[in-house]
Amino acid sequence: MNLYAIKAIYLFEMHRTWRTIMQSVISPVVSTSLYFVVFGSAIGGRIPEISGVSYGAFIVPGLIMLSLLTQSISNASFGIYFPKFVGTIYELLSAPVSYLEIVIAYVGAAATKSIILGVIILATAALFVPLRIEHPFVMLLFLVLTAVTFSMFGFIIGIWADGFEKLQLVPLMIITPLTFLGGSFYSIDMLPPFWQKVTLFNPVVYLISGFRWSFFGLSDVHIGTSLAMTALFLIACILILRWIFTTGYRLKS
Repeated sequence: MNLYAIKAIYLFEMHRTWRTIMQSVISPVVSTSLYFVVFGSAIGGRIPEISGVSYGAFIVPGLIMLSLLTQSISNASFGIYFPKFVGTIYELLSAPVSYLEIVIAYVGAAATKSIILGVIILATAALFVPLRIEHPFVMLLFLVLTAVTFSMFGFIIGIWADGFEKLQLVPLMIITPLTFLGGSFYSIDMLPPFWQKVTLFNPVVYLISGFRWSFFGLSDVHIGTSLAMTALFLIACILILRWIFTTGYRLKS
């Protein structure tokens, strides 16, 4: 494995983040802070505790997951799409770098940026509400697994997209609604029985539920199920990427 090539691509992507720090870091943190102000302070003051947890603290895992999912996808999709757009993808594909090394570099950089952002948002949340993390190892596991999985998903979107508008299609039209409807701001136990069953078809429910369990020991689904669903989606992304590089799907278009 060519570690120098992985390092070069990885550092290039990381440097791009620092050049656009307003868009990459500050903007998501400010947006999430507004959620804390509106939902945590203004609305949260009128909502009783949920299973012994204040409403402001209860929504923290969901808000972190919202930023983690959208930023992982956006970082990875733009990272691989831009070389396609400007034509430098040909140089990358003709270089002595394997497909595996390309994926590790781009996905690793996107996941790293998302994890850093998640930690910053977590620190910001602690300024607004008192937090506790009962299972820090599980919290870090979910943070890393989610960032890597959805960075892979974003990488796939970047290869699939043939225009900048398609890069935003999935995060804005699919991921964000699924996150809002996946228990970010409420427990699905608060829903009528029929809608509880319908909500379980939302894959984001398992991510938010497992992540919230690592904070408060509370979850809408079993922690084992949450981990299994996350691992299943990770495997699905790996298989799709393998098919893409085996067939050359849209890599040179």
